[in-house]
Amino acid sequence: MKRRVITTADGSKTIQIEDWDEQYHSKHGAIQEAFHVFIDHGLALFQNTEVKILEIGFGTGLNALITMMEMKKRNLQINYVAIEAFPVLMEEVEQLEYCMQLNAPEHQSLFDKMHMVEWEKNISIISKFTLKKQKKDFKSINDTDLFNLIYFDAFGARVQPELWTEEIFSKMYNALKDNGVLVTYAAKGSVRRALQSVGFTVERLPGPPGKREMLRATKTRQ
Repeated sequence: MKRRVITTADGSKTIQIEDWDEQYHSKHGAIQEAFHVFIDHGLALFQNTEVKILEIGFGTGLNALITMMEMKKRNLQINYVAIEAFPVLMEEVEQLEYCMQLNAPEHQSLFDKMHMVEWEKNISIISKFTLKKQKKDFKSINDTDLFNLIYFDAFGARVQPELWTEEIFSKMYNALKDNGVLVTYAAKGSVRRALQSVGFTVERLPGPPGKREMLRATKTRQ
């Protein structure tokens, strides 16, 4: 499928899949969305601890980058596992210019390292931040009681409805530790009901620019 780099409303860039008219991040602001959904309503729940994160859809690497940048503020140690079936190309990564947009040019070599590290290995990107990238389909995830936080950043249900089902969310529920949290930009009623049906307690929260709501789901034992 043909992809191209586009500029979003906050000046940051994302990749658009033209055949689907779908983007890796919100057209209303890629960086704003990433901070609002995954940092402000996900990572911010944790302080002074070790956090194991599963990202569903590594994509451009933006969520991993800002998580690494934010962890020192919260005194966190991050073990980050990122699932991606169709990795982006380094020439696309170079066009995104995220470190420049984030006023953090000193992180460019680390961001490049995230994209170039070997798959299926735990790699230390910097002190207290390890990354393991896995190239596989989301349906093959079978982890149990392993993660504290899931960034669910798959392509939208309009183009990939099979990723927003009870089958997938059951895998997410199993992968989380007790009281673990899943955050996603999505807010569709069908997504909320699917999360609830597998056992999650679901909150509707204010969405990022361009979206009225987003969802946060917590694994609570009944």
